[in-house]
Amino acid sequence: MTSRFLVSAAVFATFVAVGASPSFALSTKECSVKYQAAKSAGTLNGETWNEFRKKECAGGEAAAPATTEEKPAAKTETTAPAPAGAAVFPKAIDAKYSKETAGKARMHTCLDQYRANKANNGNGGLKWIQKGGGYYSQCNASLKK
Repeated sequence: MTSRFLVSAAVFATFVAVGASPSFALSTKECSVKYQAAKSAGTLNGETWNEFRKKECAGGEAAAPATTEEKPAAKTETTAPAPAGAAVFPKAIDAKYSKETAGKARMHTCLDQYRANKANNGNGGLKWIQKGGGYYSQCNASLKK
């Protein structure tokens, strides 16, 4: 009975200790506002965002790095894939894959043809897998017919 009580008390104390993390630490957004204010006031003294965040906003321990605040993601332009008409697809499933399931046999046959086409630019500008249907998707559909 006493050991159960001690174990229960230890578990409770652990939860209390974990829950007692510093509540005075600022959120990333609040810290960002504070950083921008210090930056515009000229009181940073050459500190970077991470140095400022660790010193002024972390409370008792360092917060997770906020990399999105420093470097916004670069947007890449998506280009339309080349017409699939120029892509060369296999006519039938390769005999060496006859012992595999139908789906795996089609995939391996398409992959072999894709690699062969890649050497001589016969993929019609398609990637193996891409949004909107890549080489594998179109090859698989042609072999299912």
